[in-house]
Amino acid sequence: MTGAIIGDIIGSVYEAHPVKTTDFDLFTASSRFTDDTVLTIAVAEALLKRDDYESRLRYWGRKYPDAGYGLGFFNWLMTDDPQPYNSWGNGSAMRVSPVGFASTKEADVLTEAEKSASCTHNHPEGIKGAQAIALAVFLARNNRTKEGIKHCIEKTFHYNLDRKLDDIRPAYQFDVSCQGSVPEAILAFLESSDYIESVKNAVSLGGDSDTLACMAGAIAEAFYKEIPRTTYNAALDLLPEEFIETIQLFYETFHCQYKLV
Repeated sequence: MTGAIIGDIIGSVYEAHPVKTTDFDLFTASSRFTDDTVLTIAVAEALLKRDDYESRLRYWGRKYPDAGYGLGFFNWLMTDDPQPYNSWGNGSAMRVSPVGFASTKEADVLTEAEKSASCTHNHPEGIKGAQAIALAVFLARNNRTKEGIKHCIEKTFHYNLDRKLDDIRPAYQFDVSCQGSVPEAILAFLESSDYIESVKNAVSLGGDSDTLACMAGAIAEAFYKEIPRTTYNAALDLLPEEFIETIQLFYETFHCQYKLV
């Protein structure tokens, strides 16, 4: 989960100013957390408190209303009678990583990921994208090889993961759909050798950079189980204390472990 949040912060600068290279500064004066982080915290708290996802998403979303939500989600957030709006956007996938870290069975991952998505993103692609990221995190956390993760995601969700980032990057554009960003985020992880490279790969595609890096970063944290200490500290310095408290409680409760190196 921390890997997702750090990825969001690193990618936040490059959503409006896309890059097509992995040679960029991880943090600038404009780096910030976005809706990806806020809603990841919401999903984590729903799991911690055994609360429904809708109420936690609405609580945290309303507490941080200027985090950069999409119009559909913002309208859902502020209405008195929230209903799912058939979205296939990657908002369902960017927030789902806590499900992969908290679950103990593969079947539970898929069930909880669907629940976390369907209160807003009840389109089949919205649910599928959330399930794919959550399952990739779960498999990575449980020491599945990259080839094993790739095979399982391809078999379960029929995403094409037989592509190379160098072939995708030149023509790739901003895409907020699950079907147009979830596979690319997984590929950014698959082509990496460590956490930082995974996040840089995602940002280098030049698309929805904070969300791509959020999704790739979540899987990379689970797989590599190491995050550079300086990167960790720089990101946490930008978070409210209540986010940090929720993160720490989540890791203690669900026995998540990674090293700062």
